[in-house]
Amino acid sequence: MPQIDSLRALSPATVLVADDEPAARKLLRRILEPAGYRVTEAATGREALALAEAERPDLLILDITMPEIDGIDICRRIKSDPATHLTPVIHITGLTTREQRLRALAAGSDEFVGKPFDIEELLVRVRSLLRTKRLTDHLVSIEAVVVALARTVEARDNYTEKHLRRVADRSVEVARRMGMSDREVEGVRLGGLLHDLGKIAVPDSVLLKPGSLDRTEFALVRKHPEAGAEIVRPLRAFDGPEPAVLHHHEHFDGTGYPYGLRGEAIPLAARVVAVADAFDAMTTDRPYRAALAPAVAFQRLEDGRGEQWDPDAVDSFLIAYAGSSEAQEVAEGL
Repeated sequence: MPQIDSLRALSPATVLVADDEPAARKLLRRILEPAGYRVTEAATGREALALAEAERPDLLILDITMPEIDGIDICRRIKSDPATHLTPVIHITGLTTREQRLRALAAGSDEFVGKPFDIEELLVRVRSLLRTKRLTDHLVSIEAVVVALARTVEARDNYTEKHLRRVADRSVEVARRMGMSDREVEGVRLGGLLHDLGKIAVPDSVLLKPGSLDRTEFALVRKHPEAGAEIVRPLRAFDGPEPAVLHHHEHFDGTGYPYGLRGEAIPLAARVVAVADAFDAMTTDRPYRAALAPAVAFQRLEDGRGEQWDPDAVDSFLIAYAGSSEAQEVAEGL
């Protein structure tokens, strides 16, 4: 075996090896364990899925051809589960066809390693994927902290309980109807959850004031998009929430804030979140006014399409929520 000191694990990690050939599993164990990895083994697809769920390994090495459930289907299930979708998967390829490789890529495979194994290549790929996973896990942890902070801000105002979740869920629905990619939809989701985070900088005396705001107070409120954008900037490695957080109060006709952007100069994620945010604000009790009926809010969105809001975003929102049954569900969910 070649010198592997320069290819050792950067930190403790568990690798699940799934192959129906005992000799292949034994060889992979002999390669990975001296490099500092903990190895678990599975001889069938069902066993691999059970171990993946029970132990949550840091990386999977899967033979494509296995009994019961093949390595491609295992990968597809791992990548479709929100709890494991960031787990890297390496597929072992022997006499695999082009069709199998394409299926594996479509299922979410991260790398292919051919048989017989090139030991150094395998260790390089394992270490590289685990390095990326650690960075991603770190960013996901940052996201969890920032979302928790946003919910703390929301809890200051009893009138807006669950506002963030409603805005995020409705924004995602609109984004999907508008044909946005999965990565773009994720940015919309985070933007919806975090759009009001900057209100942490707004005093309670202003945020919860029952009457109209004076010019100074309104100027403080208008700073919350920029304050929120500064907080969420570390999440830019994803299709991050910053555009929606910073620009959700821009108006389609250029009369909004903080920068007075117009039309398609406003990021699409922000245009989507703006519609969902406005509808929820209109249909929720606020210190200065009672909630509007959903039908009235729908009409106000229609009246403001092309002026305050992106026409396409408004149309998609109305298609999703303004039908009779949908409107009733929205009203009951407030």
